[in-house]
Amino acid sequence: MGLVPSIDFIAPPLALLLLVAAPAAGQVGPSPIDVEAAPRPVAVATRAATPVVVDGVLDEAAWRDAPVLSGFIQSRPDRGFPATFPTAARILYDDENLYVGVELTDPHPELLVIPSLEQDFESGNSDIFGITLDTFHDHRNAFMFLVNPKGAVKEAQDFDDSRQENAAWEGIFTVRTSIHDGGWTVEWAIPFTTLRFDPRRDPQEWGMNMMRRIRRLNEESYWAPLDQRDRIHKMSKAGTLRGLAGIRGGRDLIVKPYAVTSHAEGAATSAGGTGWSGDGGVDVKWGLTPRLTLDLTWRTDFSQVEVDRERVNLTRFSLFFPELRDFFTENSGVFSFGDITERNYRSGSSLSSFTLFHSRRIGLDAEGREVPIVGGGRLTGRAGGFEIGALEMQTRSALGLPEENFGVLRAKRTVAGVGDFGAILVNRQATDGSGTFNRTYGFEANLAPARYLRIDSYLAGVDDDATGTDWAGRVWAGWRDPFWDVSASIKQVGDDFVPKVGFVRRRGVREGYATVGVHPRPTSVAWLNEVNPFVEVDYVTDLDGRLLTRTANASVDVSYRDGGSFGVDLVEDFERLSADYAFRPDAVVPSGDYSFRSVSVSARSSAGRPVWGRVSVTAGGFYGGRRHTVTASGQWRVDYHLSFDFSAERNAVSLPGAADFAANVYGARATFAASTHLFTSAFVQYNALTEEVVTNARLDYVHAPLSDLFLVYTERRDRTGSFPPDRLLSLKITKAVAF
Repeated sequence: MGLVPSIDFIAPPLALLLLVAAPAAGQVGPSPIDVEAAPRPVAVATRAATPVVVDGVLDEAAWRDAPVLSGFIQSRPDRGFPATFPTAARILYDDENLYVGVELTDPHPELLVIPSLEQDFESGNSDIFGITLDTFHDHRNAFMFLVNPKGAVKEAQDFDDSRQENAAWEGIFTVRTSIHDGGWTVEWAIPFTTLRFDPRRDPQEWGMNMMRRIRRLNEESYWAPLDQRDRIHKMSKAGTLRGLAGIRGGRDLIVKPYAVTSHAEGAATSAGGTGWSGDGGVDVKWGLTPRLTLDLTWRTDFSQVEVDRERVNLTRFSLFFPELRDFFTENSGVFSFGDITERNYRSGSSLSSFTLFHSRRIGLDAEGREVPIVGGGRLTGRAGGFEIGALEMQTRSALGLPEENFGVLRAKRTVAGVGDFGAILVNRQATDGSGTFNRTYGFEANLAPARYLRIDSYLAGVDDDATGTDWAGRVWAGWRDPFWDVSASIKQVGDDFVPKVGFVRRRGVREGYATVGVHPRPTSVAWLNEVNPFVEVDYVTDLDGRLLTRTANASVDVSYRDGGSFGVDLVEDFERLSADYAFRPDAVVPSGDYSFRSVSVSARSSAGRPVWGRVSVTAGGFYGGRRHTVTASGQWRVDYHLSFDFSAERNAVSLPGAADFAANVYGARATFAASTHLFTSAFVQYNALTEEVVTNARLDYVHAPLSDLFLVYTERRDRTGSFPPDRLLSLKITKAVAF
């Protein structure tokens, strides 16, 4: 096998790519507007002359006097055309609140898609109305609020013009909805104390956009028009809200104490011992300035967090597990540094491959077991024209780890018309007097020299008491317009580049990546939304230039107007093993060079239906043998109260000289939402390779804004009965007090 992908492998998909490289003929009928060139709309908020009662009915006189904001434009499926059904929004305010009232016309309200009443529900599967507010009008950052027709909400903070999102952010507000013969209505009161803004500006001028999703039509429409590749938090393309005069924020201080009692059996707790135990702590959120927020935590507890998902690893490299703990996911985008992906650009890497700061290194050991956190703090926001972040955490000794201190400093500055520049410093140091430490630092430049062109780069170093110093760097460039998607990158990571508060998938390598693809949107086929053929090559060598890995992928992805999709992938792999590798004790692959091919076919039905699913089938070579993989997942929504999810992955592996084996993982979840304040779920996973069954059952009662009562049961059981099961039952209550 040569060092480059064979022509017979690349030629057919490349020919398809060139075939569709000419835009399809336009749709017959009224011409759509150019959503990229359309002027950004302006709205004026009206001060309410009479009180507003938030009850989901816009019957107060103040609503009748407010200007109507309408004319929503589709981003999908018919980009640039008017929305199918009218949406009429109004904006009011008084001294305490911003009010948003919306009438969403729908001639068939019985067909509204409402998947759940849960907070932070899966918004892509639902009819929704959403609004984003760029309260500093910097065209980059925003608060986002989404609601479905039954009043379930999802809120978030979005940063860096849609590059990063903090989905863990929660705000205090009141929203009510009602469904009626003509459609549905939203009435929202958002306190100004929930929204950070500069009180020195009077009147205020904010960025704003609004969206509506009609899920059964797979339709999204916006007040400030967007292309389907953009999202509501793309604030550089938002409209403007004016007229907010004489408003002010509050003290912006929230104190949130908690109390927890737990009963553990087996090795379910790392704090020492089994039986009953109790604890308590407190979190504090304080707005030091309109742009700076200080978060403090003491005796941090994460007993309410759901367990990690079981996964199959048939690679030679560590798996990346996402952060699930709220304290660390909040404002996490501020600290992101590494292979950050630009939205809509295919980049060949992500933070799950290379990041200097991965918060799971704090308070968890390598196996995901909890290491007690004494406390810490986080400062995030903007000051002096910089976006800044500072984090400090202290852990106790446990599980063979010493007591340690973790510190992070982050700064980034945006230069209009150029891009952004930033730096990060991460320190992990034992505080038991042993003197062990690991420090990483990095500098980045992310440029936007043209409308569709992005150039991202970083240079990072590490300094460790045991291994010394080493460095890593990357340069990536991408072009992504409504039709073309082209990018390339080069990355190098030293042999001793080990950031112990980060994650690096491979060290001692140089990696080159390139891709080219197109996104035609044929209008002559009624059921078709977009076709995306592309080719990509990933080429990895050691630091002496010797080839280690080469992956060539030729793919075609097709999306349908109803939200379904279909894809075919042809993959050609080359792997060089410098030593024998054991996937399991009785399945060892000898050192040597291996070339193999595989083909994958995947399909997904529309998530707007009560029963939907996705399936993928892969077959091909695998280190001199064969591998067949089938993955499936889906959901049955009985109604907005009850749903069932399932997932399954089956890997059948055959290797020369070894017994055939299967690596399978199965999971199922039942979710019941009694109301928008009371949720329960039960999650069961079975890992056939380790023969373990993991069960996690949770009850969450939101008894007041930002205040919860959790009852959580977790069990890990060896199906063979060789070990006693680990069990942990926790009852936790939190109460947020705002000042």
